[in-house]
Amino acid sequence: QLQASGGGLVQAGGSLRLSCVASGRSSSRDVMAWFRRAPGKEREFVAGTSWIGDSTYYTDSVKGRFTISRDNAQNTVYLQMNRLKPEDTAVYYCAADRASGRVGPWSRSALKHQYWGQGTQVTVSS
Repeated sequence: QLQASGGGLVQAGGSLRLSCVASGRSSSRDVMAWFRRAPGKEREFVAGTSWIGDSTYYTDSVKGRFTISRDNAQNTVYLQMNRLKPEDTAVYYCAADRASGRVGPWSRSALKHQYWGQGTQVTVSS
């Protein structure tokens, strides 16, 4: 089970930090990711991280602004979002891929992720 939180309303240029707490079993094969769905658009991959290692992967539009990290002791994955833009407005979902073992371009596929959180709304005003 995944529980996402931390969304809210922020002005352009501001910051938010999303959290995703994972309950249940975890393993070194777990890849954790954030996706988002903006109004009228398809769900898109934002960022992913391997659970034990130090590998991360980002979509181009957030590189340099967003940072994904994890606290294994707390079974929590974070998405630090800085310099937010109105186009970042979306419902953000955390997801877990418990089969791939590594994060990479394949992580962009929602089909790779077996478990999903409920989503948290991020709204960036201009």
